Amino acid sequence: MNRVQGIRNVLVVASLLGAPAWAQQSSHVQETKASPAKPAVKAAPTSQKLFGSLGISSKSVDARENLEMSLDQYENAGFDEAVMHAQMATEKDSKFALAYAVWSFAARRTVAAPEALQKAKALKNRCVGDECLLVRFLSGAQEANYIPAIAAMNDLLARRPKDKHILYLAGEWLYFQQDFERAAKLWTAALDVDPKFPPALNMLGYVYVEAIGPEPKKAVEYLKRYADALPDQPNPQDSLGEVLRMTGDDSGSLAHYAEALRISPTYVTSQYGRGDTYTLMGNYGAARSEYEMAMKMANNPEDMLHIELQSTLVHFWEGDSGTGRQELGELSTKATAVKNAAAQFEIDYARALLAADADTEHQILLELERLLSASTPGMTESERNATLAAVLREEIRVHTANNDLNEAQSDLEKLAKLAADSRDLLVENCYESSQGYVSAAKGDFAKAAEQLAADLYNPLTARELVLVEQKLGDTKAADNALIHLKYQRAPTAEWYAATQANRINREGVKP
Repeated sequence: MNRVQGIRNVLVVASLLGAPAWAQQSSHVQETKASPAKPAVKAAPTSQKLFGSLGISSKSVDARENLEMSLDQYENAGFDEAVMHAQMATEKDSKFALAYAVWSFAARRTVAAPEALQKAKALKNRCVGDECLLVRFLSGAQEANYIPAIAAMNDLLARRPKDKHILYLAGEWLYFQQDFERAAKLWTAALDVDPKFPPALNMLGYVYVEAIGPEPKKAVEYLKRYADALPDQPNPQDSLGEVLRMTGDDSGSLAHYAEALRISPTYVTSQYGRGDTYTLMGNYGAARSEYEMAMKMANNPEDMLHIELQSTLVHFWEGDSGTGRQELGELSTKATAVKNAAAQFEIDYARALLAADADTEHQILLELERLLSASTPGMTESERNATLAAVLREEIRVHTANNDLNEAQSDLEKLAKLAADSRDLLVENCYESSQGYVSAAKGDFAKAAEQLAADLYNPLTARELVLVEQKLGDTKAADNALIHLKYQRAPTAEWYAATQANRINREGVKP
């Protein structure tokens, strides 16, 4: 389960064979260097060390054990369990800053827990040595400005270049910042420490199909090693199901999802994963049946709304866009009523991309922009920045398609400010690709190609790059961009909009 590296302006991770510090660099961000390594404030006894190496302040053995279970669950995609154990750690020690930080960090993968984040920040001085760095990293990664998180992560990597857990967490953050190559280096370094370290094997499977290369055979090899390391766990089978679907192996995808459900009959991501695969196969009746079963398994509002969205999108794949738009509107009303901002964004963004005309799409995007322009309950500031950037990028795409360059430039200025304020690579990549849409609309295709290449992990941007490279007459570059689009294969609104309805009619992109 996995719930996307620009070529320029990226987070820079120094080689682990050289200086272990890393920093973010871009046209908007000055380099942030690691502080010189310092001795820990005080040594902690073995009974107070996380994973046997990281000293922590809590004197409660129960709190430490629950925190260790929480991080172990987090690394292995057990996000609900990770939140539960972190909460239990805070019950055993109410002053345990790291437990609150882990709680909030894990919760961002399910339902955000801003109260835990605020508690971690309030207690950030009640920690020991490197524990404080981890608290600052996990907390800072959820804030509007990433510079404190970067500095803390620099220091942790400098001090603990062979700690597989620190290497994993740093790599995961880079991965979600779309710095795939450097994430892969950190996970490979973690495997040098422990060749059977499951979290690194899992994520390397994803990174080699989504980004690096892509190299689907290598991706599947890592995931098979992951499954061998955890033969009785459902997530390795779930990951194989998802990645095989990306590669076009639908029968293999269904088989591995079925194996995950055999191991754990209520593993909801595999249940709706089967629905996703059947959708792309064109077996819409089977897809709806799988989604219906998944709805019965879902135990939180976000999962329920996501599954309903996927089921609703089947109408578009069937060719019944009218019913699809009607049901998307009803689903948006439901998300608004339950005040679930993340789900509302996912649903309304799909509504915008699949709207009947550009004016309707623009109105939906403006509503989303207003929603995301201030702190939003249920979203961390970093999540809000990334989603707002995606909305602005889509507004710019719509404006340039309609040759309204003045409106496009106005939105581009908003994105530039957001990128400068947040130091967030996801926002920076949206800004770069948005400039590419404007350059293409002005006929400067060479510049557009360079700018669009910073954000290849959005299907619509990848599609635009294919078209721009074709106009430049660069067949090889167009084919490379098409490969990136091909391996983002999923029944999402973005992939549908990029590959269907006469968007790209070219052999190689399989619905």
